[in-house]
Amino acid sequence: MKKMVVVGGGFAGLELIKRLGNSTDYQIVLVDSNNYNFFPPLIYQVSTGFMEPSAISYPFRKILREFKNVRFRLASLERVVPEENKIILSNGELDYDILVMATGTETNFFGNESIAEKSLPMKTISDALSLRNIILTRLDRATRIQDTEERKRHLTFVIAGAGPTGVELSGILAEMKSSIIIKDYPELKADDLGEISLIDGQASVLAAMSKNAQDYTGKKLSELGVNLIMDTLVKDFDGETVFLSNGKEIHSKNLIWAAGVSAKTFPGFSEDCFGAGRRLRTDQFNKVYSYNNIYALGDCALLFGDENYPNGHPQLAQPALQQAKNLAINLNGKNKYWRPFQYQDKGSLAIIGRNKAVLDFPGQKQFFKGFGAWLVWIFVHIMGLVNFKNKIRTLYNWLGYYIYKDQYFRMIIKPTDRINKQ
Repeated sequence: MKKMVVVGGGFAGLELIKRLGNSTDYQIVLVDSNNYNFFPPLIYQVSTGFMEPSAISYPFRKILREFKNVRFRLASLERVVPEENKIILSNGELDYDILVMATGTETNFFGNESIAEKSLPMKTISDALSLRNIILTRLDRATRIQDTEERKRHLTFVIAGAGPTGVELSGILAEMKSSIIIKDYPELKADDLGEISLIDGQASVLAAMSKNAQDYTGKKLSELGVNLIMDTLVKDFDGETVFLSNGKEIHSKNLIWAAGVSAKTFPGFSEDCFGAGRRLRTDQFNKVYSYNNIYALGDCALLFGDENYPNGHPQLAQPALQQAKNLAINLNGKNKYWRPFQYQDKGSLAIIGRNKAVLDFPGQKQFFKGFGAWLVWIFVHIMGLVNFKNKIRTLYNWLGYYIYKDQYFRMIIKPTDRINKQ
């Protein structure tokens, strides 16, 4: 059996393992810095207290129980040593015959150290829980602040990045502002609540989607009270004021950063392996350039050879899942010739708020909006969860919110650093 090491248990890594699970050709080791898989498209709902973390996450070891040829290693990748066919981890080393990089992306602050230090990212479960704690803490603190301007600074939210994450987060915050915050915090008045501003350097929200989807989303967000600031970048943030490229300033303690991602990089690869966004350049079979036994999948891969996507595929779930499926077919196949990867666009979805979503069909040839698109969004995201129990729990949570316009996961839970001392 060949020894395969898969680094990263996100969409691509886990899909590959599921398809090669119980294979008699490969002994597989999954390496991840977390001991659980989680569903990134719903992480914003954890950050706003609409879902519990366990609803969108599931332990790797429980997922992998059914696969006799798969083992799990809780560790962080520190270095790749291709010439020796091994990787250096935070807790040891692993040899491999085949290495699959499925390490995803990390938040990109575009070199601005002040924003990196003081803004609120939303990329991981830890980020989401931290953001939830900060939002709830500042709401509670605002009830005790007498100074009007300082109170408003605590209650003003600025979201950088008007892609799906930024749109979804601004929509849910706006709904919280109108239906939850005033009820939970009777000490506050409507005039105390600051604006929710959504900022992006593009001309419209959801720049990757159709013009119809952009126009509808912009209109609905404005109706919810979201202040849209387009064709503008966030230049700096000092923890008290957000400085914009148009010369204006927004007085807020809350800058939520959803403005971009870049691939995670690791030393050991030759420089010619990296392309735009520091993604690993691969051929049409997901094999990393310059190496015969290293593959890259999903967000960290920049695949060349798909004529419809000459500049690489979008960093979304579907390309990752489809690449993993194609590589598994090729690795499982007994024939000499491998099948090149071609991405099948299944459309794009984004939710704006309760009963409001947009759906672009493949190629943006048709557009769907409103309640129907919202139902499709719910179905797609529930089906994307890794476990049946998660699906039922999530559906139950959403039904509760739909009926009562409220949720009850708004607890401030602050972990200690004791785990780091063990």
